[in-house]
Amino acid sequence: MQSVERGNCLFNLESKFYEFYENEVRLSEEEISELRSKKRLNLDRLKEGLKEYNEENETDYKLVDDIEQGSVAMRTVIQLEENEYDIDVAIVFDKDNLPESTQKVKGIIEDALQRKCTQFKAAPEAKTNSVRIDYASGYHIDFAIYRRQENLFGEFEYEHCGSEWRERDPRAINEWFKEANDNSEKNVRKVVRLLKAFCKQNSGWLMPGGLILTILVAENIRVEDRLDKTFYETVKAIKERLDTDKEVYNPTISGNHSILYKKKDHQRVKNLHTRLDSRLKKLNVLFEDKCNEDKGMEAWKEFFGHSFWGENLQKSAFAQRYLPESINERLLRLNVDVIIKNKVQVPLSEYGGRLPKGSTLIFSVNPLVKYNRIEWDVNNTGDEAGNDSNHTQYGKRVEENTLYRGKHTMTCKVYEGDRLIARKAIPINIK
Repeated sequence: MQSVERGNCLFNLESKFYEFYENEVRLSEEEISELRSKKRLNLDRLKEGLKEYNEENETDYKLVDDIEQGSVAMRTVIQLEENEYDIDVAIVFDKDNLPESTQKVKGIIEDALQRKCTQFKAAPEAKTNSVRIDYASGYHIDFAIYRRQENLFGEFEYEHCGSEWRERDPRAINEWFKEANDNSEKNVRKVVRLLKAFCKQNSGWLMPGGLILTILVAENIRVEDRLDKTFYETVKAIKERLDTDKEVYNPTISGNHSILYKKKDHQRVKNLHTRLDSRLKKLNVLFEDKCNEDKGMEAWKEFFGHSFWGENLQKSAFAQRYLPESINERLLRLNVDVIIKNKVQVPLSEYGGRLPKGSTLIFSVNPLVKYNRIEWDVNNTGDEAGNDSNHTQYGKRVEENTLYRGKHTMTCKVYEGDRLIARKAIPINIK
């Protein structure tokens, strides 16, 4: 940790910056408590489901401990428009109380949760590293499974259930974070929250997850006398670090153990570097003698893309490109249903939050006017969609799959001959 001296001073917008942090970024303690209540509720469901599973299968699987992890545990969780909060919980079993197969273990937990989570629009599902419960409102809870065994010194050693069993202490990251945050005068937590807000400004961006961001912040924290200066100098240091080294290592394991497990993880870090490089240049005006409050607000608006600093450029650009003014929208009777995981079908209007990938959307229209052609224009945005995913379908009823994260649109166009007589754009938001 070190302080940085510059020839010119960052234009002082400390009060505005702190207002942005408190009112638009930091999640209140009351809301964090609500997230924790969801965790406790689903832990109870898991225990009840395991009890029922044991009685039915003559087994004796016992949960011996649970440990809060992730952004809720570290209190780096931020406000999200889509309520898309990630609640991470480690559930611990004794090693001799579980099967050896990681796939079978995840199947047991999935089964136990499905027994008691029957009111959800999507059933609990085993992922590579956890078993997930998705709330239609946007929340999801990940149960990471661990097994423990005493060593010769009477201490517990832990292994995480992923594609295979891997040595990992479920408390280690929490303890590492507390020390790093304390050593930075509590600034690591603040900067992580702000950097998350930067990364979340566009739902179509493919950006690193919270742990990667937290490690990068802790490695490069620069403590200054103002929050805006602390944030600027830290993200500048992160960008300069990523200029030459884009690997990220687990700080709780000796040696170089990368946490970038997949090709997509490496791409996320590259995207962070590219966007920090581009957006930091927008802040150069803050060091100019002619800078004033209006120019400073404009610069931070360009960086964060948030309406707090002025018009939300990201949203307005999206609207101009993908949400054209409707032509005789009243002449269309549109219906959109979503099928979640090939099981549950509900109207799109009743599904809260962003749609999960792997869902099917069914679009149908009944024009209240004479016509001879109906077109459906698919407009995808974001890093995953790329430039080749936009296309057109034809007919009164079409289907599309949710493949790419981000904000997209399906635009229904009705023609009489070559004349467009009705049009309506339907926003589709995918997580």
